[in-house]
Amino acid sequence: MARVFNFSAGPAALPVEVLEQVREEMLDWHGEGMSVMEMSHRGKAFVSILEQAEADLRELLAVPSGYKVLFLQGGASAQFSMVPLNLASDNQAVDYVNTGSWSKKAIAEAKRYCQVSEVASSAAVNFSRVPTQQELQLNKDAAYLHYTSNNTIFGTEFHYVPDAGTVPLVCDASSNILSRPIDVSRFGLIYAGAQKNIGPAGMAIVIVRDDLIGKARPQTPTMMDYLPQAENDSCYNTPPTFAIYVAGLVFKKLLAEGGLEAVEAMNIQKSSMLYTAIDNSDFYQCPTELASRSRMNVPFTLANSELDGEFLKQAAAAGLVTLKGHRSVGGMRASIYNAMPVEGVAALVDFMESFARQHG
Repeated sequence: MARVFNFSAGPAALPVEVLEQVREEMLDWHGEGMSVMEMSHRGKAFVSILEQAEADLRELLAVPSGYKVLFLQGGASAQFSMVPLNLASDNQAVDYVNTGSWSKKAIAEAKRYCQVSEVASSAAVNFSRVPTQQELQLNKDAAYLHYTSNNTIFGTEFHYVPDAGTVPLVCDASSNILSRPIDVSRFGLIYAGAQKNIGPAGMAIVIVRDDLIGKARPQTPTMMDYLPQAENDSCYNTPPTFAIYVAGLVFKKLLAEGGLEAVEAMNIQKSSMLYTAIDNSDFYQCPTELASRSRMNVPFTLANSELDGEFLKQAAAAGLVTLKGHRSVGGMRASIYNAMPVEGVAALVDFMESFARQHG
């Protein structure tokens, strides 16, 4: 069966080479006579997988000393609670930037535990842009500043790292982690769901500065306290072993291809191809402000929305799937994470031009 080009926002496409290696090792990992899914998480074989995955992620992101790397369950959504429970005391002020659906969910959860200040919001323009540094009304006494670096639904992305001063900066990097180099030392904590650029859904990566660990409020469930997770090398309980294994293969592949500098160059090329096709056409339009456009998620609308269904039907027949936009935006959305090859974006551009000629 031929593989399609999958433009899903998540769970998203994985590198074919990684899937092929998983297939080859499914029944017998390195002569162990069993799958990674069957291994004891405390056995020598899996411990080696976990240690190598962490080492490779640290190399990819140039994680400095003084930070813990955790592989946790619950995806990024569990971090909406874990961050305030671990980093802020009861009713302490915390700052959030509201740039869309995932920011709003993080804010709603934080309000259960803290005094939340929305220091900036792009709601007035339907989240079609991200606020500038000058728009952030920061509280110097906040426990942390939280922002979402890329919004999958509205196709916006921060192309700068907010300056939080002495306040710890917290980033939900779920949909653009590993898509470009970042300076980890500027952050107190970075978290990301795995299902876009890392691996299978259900796991989250947390990179947290040492001085922010061990301050969880007393009522924090043990499983949601960073301290026992860090003290037990992400193995306080059985970790998501298969997801960690696949993530490790992805990390190894990215390193072999030149690291995040090479990844970023490829992502610039892919997104530029697609945005150029949209901007050069009267048939398509991107609702996102130019300076805020995401390299990962590209929303676009057709000149005649009555053609949306036909566009999706013909695209699927051409092997281009999961292009329907979110209901809050409409139209189409092409998610072009790391695993989407240039050939996939080129095929989409060719199809869009052909469809526009037929119906324009």
